[in-house]
Amino acid sequence: MGVGHQQSILLIVTGGIAAYKSIELIRRLREEGIGVTPVLTASGAEFVTPLSLAAIAGEKVYQDLFSLTDETEMGHIELSRRADLVVVAPATANILAKLTHGIADDLATTLLLATDKPVLVAPAMNVRMWEHPATQANLATLKSRGVTFVGPNSGEMACGEFGPGRLAEPLEILAGIQAALSTASSGRKPLEGRRALVTSGPTHEPLDPVRFLGNRSSGRQGQAVAEALRDLGAEVTLISGPTHLTEPHGVTTVKIETALQMLAACQGALPVDIAVCAAAVADWRPEKPSGQKIKKDGPGAPEIAMVQNPDILAALSKDGADRPALVVGFAAETEKVLEHARAKLRKKGCDWILANDVSDGSGTFGGSENTLHLVHDAGEESWPRMSKKDAARRLAEKIADTLANPAVIGEIE
Repeated sequence: MGVGHQQSILLIVTGGIAAYKSIELIRRLREEGIGVTPVLTASGAEFVTPLSLAAIAGEKVYQDLFSLTDETEMGHIELSRRADLVVVAPATANILAKLTHGIADDLATTLLLATDKPVLVAPAMNVRMWEHPATQANLATLKSRGVTFVGPNSGEMACGEFGPGRLAEPLEILAGIQAALSTASSGRKPLEGRRALVTSGPTHEPLDPVRFLGNRSSGRQGQAVAEALRDLGAEVTLISGPTHLTEPHGVTTVKIETALQMLAACQGALPVDIAVCAAAVADWRPEKPSGQKIKKDGPGAPEIAMVQNPDILAALSKDGADRPALVVGFAAETEKVLEHARAKLRKKGCDWILANDVSDGSGTFGGSENTLHLVHDAGEESWPRMSKKDAARRLAEKIADTLANPAVIGEIE
């Protein structure tokens, strides 16, 4: 990419009430100096007008595959390859299905099939459509082909239902576009050659052969971090406690149950450049688990002696030859979130702490969204509520930026 080249995207706007957000997205992109060529589908034109898109983008809006004027001025093949990135926002279930199966029956789908540039998709649809096995299968296929996704978020739909399917906010999509453009312009992924370790999920500490001490961690946030680091080129080892999640592709997954097993697996994965401790590790474990099921023989509850589990985050943060260049911990709190996070940062010796509220009603444990606060000795940064996948992507991008400039590891931008 030559000096002075203005980065540009081809923005495909498909049908859905969320199409109105495309106007704000274009405005934000142009503020960042990114050129936008809009493509509007027939269903998209039911929600936004070509005139409104053209006015904000400052560019002609393309709509028809068989337009003699458009094909004379710029054929669809050239249009599909002139931009640095192709973005579909909002992306309906219909266009995801067509993209998956190579159907090209209008201008938008023909451009997607003909392009040789990276593709970023921001889905928006009813929660039932998003959760349908067909959509999820299409999603997995597209990800395996290198298509990047931003969102969807969870929330109330225009139809009155609630759940995942809302279009990501324009600023979230903008961040995803900037990351994709950065990767495209550099010719390589920013974390290529880096090794990362991520812990995720709960630990189960056995009381007897059938009972254990555990917590409600779903493992979604940690697994999303592992996937986001993988997507930026890192070689990732995910050490996961018991969850109901499918193992992510392209990641080495090590399954454990107890805190002692997690510590051993972490030590076995060293050396790494990045360590992200997102697991909800039990602080305590029974000193001597019973070899047989504990019976209700007496009137009172059994007395169970407890011992403290190893502190995995502190162990990885300890100075030494194997200490990762960047160690990130999570602080799941039910009160005084930032105060406790600052204390944890000092105690553990890690570089960053991501604090979140997991109290009743927050919806964090077991949910698909998170509200995180990035805390460091130099300050703190509160992120808006977003999906765990988008939070993971934001964290991975910040990690990549920091490792590219080690002098700012101790700074909050």
